Amino acid sequence: MLSLGIAIGSSLNGDKSASVGSSSLNKESSEALVSSSASAGQRLTGELVEVVRVIDGDTIEIKGGDKVRYIGIDTPETVDPRKPVQCFGVEASKKNKELVEGKTVRLEKDITDRDKYNRLLRYIYVDDVLVNLELVRQGFAYSYSYPPDIKYQDQFVKAQQEAREARRGLWSACPIQTTASPSATTQSQPAVQGADASCVIKGNISTSGEKIYHLPGCGSYSKTQIDESHGERWFCTEAEAQAAGWRKALNCQ
Repeated sequence: MLSLGIAIGSSLNGDKSASVGSSSLNKESSEALVSSSASAGQRLTGELVEVVRVIDGDTIEIKGGDKVRYIGIDTPETVDPRKPVQCFGVEASKKNKELVEGKTVRLEKDITDRDKYNRLLRYIYVDDVLVNLELVRQGFAYSYSYPPDIKYQDQFVKAQQEAREARRGLWSACPIQTTASPSATTQSQPAVQGADASCVIKGNISTSGEKIYHLPGCGSYSKTQIDESHGERWFCTEAEAQAAGWRKALNCQ
């Protein structure tokens, strides 16, 4: 009887030990799974959505009806009723369709949620490819960062410089000055272009991708040419130019 009791007690203790060991293993496995999920979440943040339509080179429509404007870039116009179809606009739209239409993409937000047209402002990913950057790198888009949404501005500027030097896409197809000085081009032009004659500040983009504005009376104002298809702009005030990411020309102090 004593021998039987010892055997039963030993068996019960063994079962308890096995149970504790199994519980410990399950706990460790769960912690490992949570840790793995957290790491994956850090790598892939953002909302997954389906692209139902490409509107142009830098704008898409997603399932549910929202329109999404790509952050940090600008492509030649194809759908603006106020402007003619611009050089390489059709090609940029086709490339955007090739990259995202009908696919599930990941959206990444910067600071601003929507623009004045109620479009979502986002970076777009297909797998690990940042589409905004890829369009600039291949010469289908210009770098066009607008503060405060400048998370990847340095990458966009660098990609544009590389595309321009390699004469990819629009940089070889469109009549853009590629031998200009850093702050100006040498061709003459009317003093004011654009709908509002009071907006006379010239927002030029240098060969290195730097955005520089020129005021009337500045040293290079008269010889600075504005090419809107290149992403250059006219501004009405210095505050507007600075808010858009341009700095004052050094010879304009």
